[in-house]
Amino acid sequence: MLELSLDARRGSFHLQVQCRFASDWTVVFGPSGAGKSTLLRLLAGLDLSDPVRPQRVRVALDGRQLTESEHGIWVKPGHRQTSMVAQQSALFPHLSVAANVAYGLSGLDRTHRAAQVEQVLELVDALRLIDRRPHDLSGGEAQRVALARALAPMPRLLLLDEPFSALDGAASDALLARLRVWAQEHKVQTVLATHDATDALATGAEVALLHEGRLAALGPAAGVLASERGRLLQRLS
Repeated sequence: MLELSLDARRGSFHLQVQCRFASDWTVVFGPSGAGKSTLLRLLAGLDLSDPVRPQRVRVALDGRQLTESEHGIWVKPGHRQTSMVAQQSALFPHLSVAANVAYGLSGLDRTHRAAQVEQVLELVDALRLIDRRPHDLSGGEAQRVALARALAPMPRLLLLDEPFSALDGAASDALLARLRVWAQEHKVQTVLATHDATDALATGAEVALLHEGRLAALGPAAGVLASERGRLLQRLS
């Protein structure tokens, strides 16, 4: 269970969310500007040391404090096992795909590190790219590698901010399905931010509906996104 209490300002935008994500897979849904990326960055422990932007942030996973910050000052930075995939892949351009994925691994010998890299690249269908450099990758390939890099350290909390935007619908659906199974098998709490209702409806996820920095609804996708589901069906008919 992920417990969060977020109160942060970004210019004129004010995010206020206090809730619990009881499901191991939660989709944060809302239009552009609703606060999805801001919410994920705060969960990741980013942007918490800026005193110019007032904020109060508390995040706990399964009762263990991950983040606590008040008025731009770290109150109690907890032990973090969090990985985040942002909208931009942000791969290190001077490193190969293998080295990018291995970057966050520690405490493993060379053999086990190489095996872990190959395993997550195979999961995201990018093993063929292992020796390439980022400048040789397409946008979709770079997103696959960025996802593999986030999975490699086996995080307890995985944050995904529109991670499949450069993939076509079929490829995105296939990758999402594999990732859903992987997260369940490894007991990884996952939060996926998206403006695409199909990402939520396809997985039957818990959905947190954001509107102008506020939590408008939280619950099963079929209920929270009933109106979106109807709109999608009308487009397909």
